[in-house]
Amino acid sequence: MAYENLGESLLDYYPCRYGKSKLLFRGPRRKLDGDYIAFLGSTETYGKYIEVPYPDLTEQLTGVRSVNFGCVNAGADVFLGDLTVLDACAAARLTVLQVMGAQNMSNRFYSVHPRRNDRFLRASALLQRIYREVDFTEFNFTRHLLTTLQALSDERFQLVRQELREAWIARTRTILQKIGGDVVLLWLADHSPDEEWNPEGIGSDPLFVDRGMLLELQPLVKDIVEVVPSASAVAEGTDGMVYSPLEEPAAKELLSLGAHREAAEALARPMKKLLGRRRFVNRPPNDK
Repeated sequence: MAYENLGESLLDYYPCRYGKSKLLFRGPRRKLDGDYIAFLGSTETYGKYIEVPYPDLTEQLTGVRSVNFGCVNAGADVFLGDLTVLDACAAARLTVLQVMGAQNMSNRFYSVHPRRNDRFLRASALLQRIYREVDFTEFNFTRHLLTTLQALSDERFQLVRQELREAWIARTRTILQKIGGDVVLLWLADHSPDEEWNPEGIGSDPLFVDRGMLLELQPLVKDIVEVVPSASAVAEGTDGMVYSPLEEPAAKELLSLGAHREAAEALARPMKKLLGRRRFVNRPPNDK
């Protein structure tokens, strides 16, 4: 499912740009000076249909300004191609990097759009040789492509899956190295990274990422925070979300407000250690 049409939502995301970046981020625009926490990630970080997403909730809990660099359906490629964002993260007191899926990035088998990473562009000659029966011009999105390839041949699909896993580790490691500063890795998903891949279904985001992949990155981050929404958070469904009737199917696939609250609470604990308790005051950050 694609969630790229941001303009027709009932919720005003106050879209804004930073520096020379070509990306539109969720606003209002924040100052990139002094102490701030940069949030890098995909749809959950952006807060699609969520009036107060977890980056803003974290700001409320800590009193430290948050800057939301989330992009809907983002993969690693969109951030690696944006020096403005990487420089802003490097200058931040702390960066929270949401674990994103492995499907939305270019690799040896296919290419994606550099800014809209869920958009499939073309298959490589290698993938065309592996799946000779497939007409790749029929695909516009990576998830549709991968679902079809898996259904055709689970054995051949293992080659694709392994390539995506290896590419994900390499790209995420590069992001962490380019940021250079303190980073907290956030797992925010409807399942644990310990859950095994289900060969009967393509799975849910972060697609194809497991604990072993996270552990490979552990030396590069200050902490790994895992948030799997509680039963009560899941039961909230779309309560409190802001969306039009046409957007309801997409909203039902996303994490609830309760999941965002639990993510903010889980992040606030390690942040107190990393930033120092004296910075956690009950006042809004002054960035006006």
